[in-house]
Amino acid sequence: MKAVIRLVNENDVLQMLAIYEPIVRETAISFEVEPPTQTEFQQRIKSYQQQMPWLVCEINQEVVGYAYARPYHTRTAYQWSVESSVYVSANYRRKGIAKALYTSLFKLLRLQGFYNVVAALA
Repeated sequence: MKAVIRLVNENDVLQMLAIYEPIVRETAISFEVEPPTQTEFQQRIKSYQQQMPWLVCEINQEVVGYAYARPYHTRTAYQWSVESSVYVSANYRRKGIAKALYTSLFKLLRLQGFYNVVAALA
């Protein structure tokens, strides 16, 4: 199994939503009660990705997980802090995908000058 971690592109949206929708519908971990529409999800990616990385893990051209950072708070004192999330397809959990995504994400954030990464857990 050869995994590739790369930046998200617009062709990844449907596969990312396929990972995210069951998490929203079946768990409390996303803090959302309804999955976003494809348009809403694309807009999230576009707005956050201008400043912070969104990554996918791909195996055999299938997106099996993704991780991203977004602003933690908008006040100036928080400018070097971000909130992060990671989601992995049910068939690929417990295989090190989340760890690999977070490792890559944190390295990129460090290069961008961010100091603090916060995660909300349910």
